Amino acid sequence: MTPPAPSSEAGAQTHRSAQLQRKTAETDVRLGLVLGATGAGARVTGVGFFDHMLDLLARHGRLDLDVQVAGDLQTGAHHTVEDTAIVFGRALSEALGDRSGIARYGSALVPMDEARASAAVDISGRPFALVEANLPPGATGGFDHELTEEFFRAFANAAKVTVHLSVQAGTNAHHMIEAIFKAFALALRDAIAIDATQAGIPSTKGTLTE
Repeated sequence: MTPPAPSSEAGAQTHRSAQLQRKTAETDVRLGLVLGATGAGARVTGVGFFDHMLDLLARHGRLDLDVQVAGDLQTGAHHTVEDTAIVFGRALSEALGDRSGIARYGSALVPMDEARASAAVDISGRPFALVEANLPPGATGGFDHELTEEFFRAFANAAKVTVHLSVQAGTNAHHMIEAIFKAFALALRDAIAIDATQAGIPSTKGTLTE
């Protein structure tokens, strides 16, 4: 996927898609997103393992996701991962519009060899992330394992969604983190899907954006 040139922070919207750019003194993140797609796009952040996790997110979440990041990797990957999550969350929120017709909820359980992770997502308008993952210390492919939680917290805050993630088994950090991203992708895919039986916004209060 080659999205149009990204706009400023506010972005530009077409149907179930968004293109955003967020530039700070620490990172320059350009991101294009299309929901209900095929997983197309390039993910180039300068952090190899993180690119791999974004590939999984796009493929299993059925998202066309194009991400280009220039970040201050000389200080580590923290700013790159967190700021990418912020832009991804904002892009998802924009692409969903008023949330009319979506399923709203999604959940998944994913095994990855000896690891197993679960995810539950509510497109609620209320930002919250619970990440229960006893990951071993260290880094994989330039990605500090602790950044897994930072990614999902930043995403949930920016997208205004509720995310619960749990690693229930595992000894290999690569497998555990991959299981988390795959479970999240599948849960998100179900939550943002259009439900043909859903009339209007799936909330008794009539809004999922405030």
